[in-house]
Amino acid sequence: MVRRTRIIRHAALAAATLLVSAGLGSAAFAASPADPNPDAERLSAYWTAARLTAAVPDEERGGAGPSARGDTTTVDGPRPGEFIPPSSSFDGIPQAGTFFWTDDSGTGRTCSGSVVRSPGHDLVLSAGHCLKGYAGASPRRHLAFVPQYHDGLKPFGVFPVRDNGVYVPQEYYDRGEHAGAAYDFGFAVTEPNEEGEPLEDATGAVELLTGTGYAHTPVRMIGYPGGAQKPLECLSRTTKWVSDDPADPGTFSRITCDGFVGGTSGGPMLVPWHGEWGVVGVIGGYHTGGNTPQVSYSAYFGDATRALYEAAAVGAPPAGPGSS
Repeated sequence: MVRRTRIIRHAALAAATLLVSAGLGSAAFAASPADPNPDAERLSAYWTAARLTAAVPDEERGGAGPSARGDTTTVDGPRPGEFIPPSSSFDGIPQAGTFFWTDDSGTGRTCSGSVVRSPGHDLVLSAGHCLKGYAGASPRRHLAFVPQYHDGLKPFGVFPVRDNGVYVPQEYYDRGEHAGAAYDFGFAVTEPNEEGEPLEDATGAVELLTGTGYAHTPVRMIGYPGGAQKPLECLSRTTKWVSDDPADPGTFSRITCDGFVGGTSGGPMLVPWHGEWGVVGVIGGYHTGGNTPQVSYSAYFGDATRALYEAAAVGAPPAGPGSS
């Protein structure tokens, strides 16, 4: 059930009835309920509780094993004796959720994301390796974002990803997920949900923070692990990490948190920001976010991240494979 919009819609209709009965007419009541979105209704009908709970992480592929987020092995994990903060499952927050789509075989797939504040109230931040396959017109693979997904529920409804609404850096397409690891972030532009409500209006949003450095304390990391029906959260800190792998060059934010396995890619690294949350990274980059469940990495959020956000916010033509 799309819980809040229906309450607002019923209140709006009741208010309109009172105004008309008072002789004020429809001109005095400027606000009107949004029109339903048939694309979202179709996606919501497709993504039943059974299909949602059966979906698996996009990263479960050969070479990495079910507990890793990449298919490369180097020095990528906890240091000897390093404290690893525990994670715990919970029902999530409205500003974080999961992308769902189907692959070529029809298998449901997932990746994590977070709602970022934007002029259009419609942007989701995730990892570039989660989104790069959806450049251009979205293939008919039932691609949608479900905020605060848990236990087969869609508490705010389903938000389709627009055609030509996926923004991943051109450098990431050109260099690939390893040589381009420092650009492993992306944005998706969404359509309204079944009730016609824009994403940010339904859930609120976190603030995209760029150029803030590598060291942050405390950091709240959230992600949706494969096979689980609730997200994980963990409190830790980020530090600067210079890649030790020439195949995955760059400087990244590093964070220790236990249990962040496949499916958590794209999940946000959140910091307190003016009484709300700001996002300083996502799980993605340096072996696509980390090869072990105890240590995660993010591409640094700097000028390239801000430029990509601005392109998505104004609807500029997105990059794509071979478009440079």
